[in-house]
Amino acid sequence: MATHGKNINIFLMDGTANGRIKCTLANWTGIAYRIPRVDLDLCKERNDLKQSGIYFLFGVSDETSEQVIYIGQAGARKNGEGILYRLKEHRKNPDKDYWSEAVVFTTSNNSFGPTEISYLENRFCTMATDAHRYIVKNSNEPTQGNVTEEKESELEEFIEYVKIIMGVLGHKVFEPLIATESSIDDGSKKDSASSANIVFYIKKRGANARAVQTADGFIILSGSIISRDLVPSCPDSALNAREKYKGIIDEHMTLLKNVPFKTPSGAACFVLGRSSNGNIEWTTEQGVTFGKFESTKA
Repeated sequence: MATHGKNINIFLMDGTANGRIKCTLANWTGIAYRIPRVDLDLCKERNDLKQSGIYFLFGVSDETSEQVIYIGQAGARKNGEGILYRLKEHRKNPDKDYWSEAVVFTTSNNSFGPTEISYLENRFCTMATDAHRYIVKNSNEPTQGNVTEEKESELEEFIEYVKIIMGVLGHKVFEPLIATESSIDDGSKKDSASSANIVFYIKKRGANARAVQTADGFIILSGSIISRDLVPSCPDSALNAREKYKGIIDEHMTLLKNVPFKTPSGAACFVLGRSSNGNIEWTTEQGVTFGKFESTKA
């Protein structure tokens, strides 16, 4: 089935890309807002933020520097303060001082009831957890609630639009680093020269690592073994990455999760514990270097 384009309207509410942003899509009743934490008080006159909806709090962990997210729901209150009221409550909560930006979703016709927002909160938490891009800060899994099959179909369509807008706003919270394991090509496929997810290997210095190139960069795959030895001249970037990801490296130096890097060289330095040229160190199963592989692409 052909993929159709989408017309997204992005309004810079404060005239700058760093301020508040409002997003709408053609033929969609949903409304999205990106609100920096410091700008919450500028939203007090917006009636659609006094409705029911779903919100996402984005931030960075002080301890690990990992991206974190909290996903919540807000029902309309008698005092007229729905989503905005909840965001202000979170701003006062010392346990939620990590977030610097909120993204909220509501509707132009205020059509979300308790059942709808419970369903959406549950689905978004599950999707974000499964994608493994952010640390999900929700302490309890939200209940899904009971919806009819007709309503479920309607809400799933809403979710697809949310995924699009999240990506436009720079948050790939629902997109796995690698779409599926079946998309990884070990080089046995006849069309492997054109495969975006062909596997590259490093097998030296005690390492046995696998990686694929994606739109996000170079991803070292879960189950890879990295070198235990770090040379004295090991780049700071590799040392910092070892420290950042130490929680997902077991006693056998095996990665328990996929690890993203911007470049093949950054990934190679991390794996080998020394300065490395990723264009040379990473090779296909047939021994073709990453640099050579790239140069032969049509």
